[in-house]
Amino acid sequence: MEKLWTKNYPKDIPDTIDEIEYNSLVDLFDKATRKYSTNIAFSNLKSSLTFNQTKKHAEKFASYLQTKCNSKKNTKVAIMLPNLMTYPVTLFGSFLSGATVVNVNPLFKERELENVLIDSEADIIIVLDKFFGELEPIISKTNLKHIIVCKITDLLNPIMKVIVNMVLLYKGEKKKINHQNIIYFNEILKTTYQLNDIKLNKNDIAFLQYTGGTTGKSKAAILTHGNLLSNIEQLNLWIKNYIIDGKEVILTALPLYHIFSLTVNCLTFFKFGAENVLITNPRDLRSFLKTLKSTKFTVMTAVNTLFNLLLTSSDFKKINFDNFKFSVGGGMAVLKDTAEKWKTITGTNISQGYGLTETSPVVTINIINHEYNGTIGLPLPSTHVSIRDEKENEVVFGEKGELCVKGPQVMKGYWKNEEETKNAFTKDGFFKTGDVAMMNSKGFVKIVDRKKDMIISSGFNVYPNEIEDYLTTHQDIIEVGAIGLPDKNRGESIKVFVVSKNSNLTQSEVIAFCKKGLTIYKIPKTVVFVNELPKSNVGKILRRKLRDL
Repeated sequence: MEKLWTKNYPKDIPDTIDEIEYNSLVDLFDKATRKYSTNIAFSNLKSSLTFNQTKKHAEKFASYLQTKCNSKKNTKVAIMLPNLMTYPVTLFGSFLSGATVVNVNPLFKERELENVLIDSEADIIIVLDKFFGELEPIISKTNLKHIIVCKITDLLNPIMKVIVNMVLLYKGEKKKINHQNIIYFNEILKTTYQLNDIKLNKNDIAFLQYTGGTTGKSKAAILTHGNLLSNIEQLNLWIKNYIIDGKEVILTALPLYHIFSLTVNCLTFFKFGAENVLITNPRDLRSFLKTLKSTKFTVMTAVNTLFNLLLTSSDFKKINFDNFKFSVGGGMAVLKDTAEKWKTITGTNISQGYGLTETSPVVTINIINHEYNGTIGLPLPSTHVSIRDEKENEVVFGEKGELCVKGPQVMKGYWKNEEETKNAFTKDGFFKTGDVAMMNSKGFVKIVDRKKDMIISSGFNVYPNEIEDYLTTHQDIIEVGAIGLPDKNRGESIKVFVVSKNSNLTQSEVIAFCKKGLTIYKIPKTVVFVNELPKSNVGKILRRKLRDL
């Protein structure tokens, strides 16, 4: 397919990226922390870290990992933290020690957590004390040798430590952990050990980034330092004309363990010398709005759900948007109604982009601050997209087919899963996204359907098999079919069809059971009880017919 999209690039954006100047994310970190030494790098809960402070803390943490945890190349360090300043410190500290990072959703239940820790072969985990209860029962089943526990108060200024501790005490959320094989993060920073320089290169694995799996278990995309650095450079070329190095303030409300926020906010804007304003709990709208009012933010990334949440507040309209330059939407489709309301209130357009965990993640993005057009934009420099039919033949422009991607940001494969890796690529090396798309005559791509059964709930990938497998462990449930339905706020909401042997089983009981074993965005919104599920002649659940129901 002719790369006609490059003809519609904004002025001065090249077709391809140059040779990456860094060997690894450690090199990027080192250069940024020296260049913007006294600038604020991260802020949270009225506290902040400069680039230099972030570097010093990360180096102390790295020296501990090397000296006390024997961290080196190929060591897997799992990070199970929300948006707190401990996240970037432990992230960069892990890289400095030579390790590979395994991002873990802090909301995982023990079953989900067990799958990830065993599959990744993680040796070390960094976990917030609040979530230790999900980890503790499965420690003996994993390969974990070291457990580092963080607190919400870590790295906060003295006044905020006192205030937050008082609030936690009042709410009864002070966590006391009775487990002998742990060390607290704040203890680690009290001592500095010898830090050995580990030479990383572009082919070394930076992340094992987990995404949904069709088997019901998560699978990890192998993302190298080169993959991430390439996507950072692609984004750099796309937005550099709209920003000023060392002057931007980006709102980071999406979780940093999510590939979108990780690459765009934490890494790309770190390279720019920007301040990342970390929002720990964006669902706490009142606190979120207070932060917005007190921050001269210039950029924001979000999913449609989050944009909508803010638009529901009358106080949001009172915020001063004088410094606000642009917004980027991803993770799920940005709806026209949302984009138009956002433009009316903030004066900025939402530039919708598209990506996947397997592509580090950004594949396409619209021109910054251009009017909403309902597409996912143009492929980034050095990115080749191809729309293919069922036989992997390229379709003509304007025809629908599976969106396939090739570029330096595309993963090397799935961790310990040769079969899934083989199935994920075309014979000529394009990654098959599973999304049905079409390209117009100007090279803009539009997603029209989803080839796979995956559900996107609040920007997260959810596979029906996982919900079905879990629900069938309920003593009263015989079988289950799960589908996603369009939802203005969530992108898609989950609906399950249940065949039960107990006629008295209720929707609320089924949802309560889901809350015990599934992350919040995997929990069904609706439960329908049926006598049987529509199936093919080989017994496969026909989800298309479930949607017809």
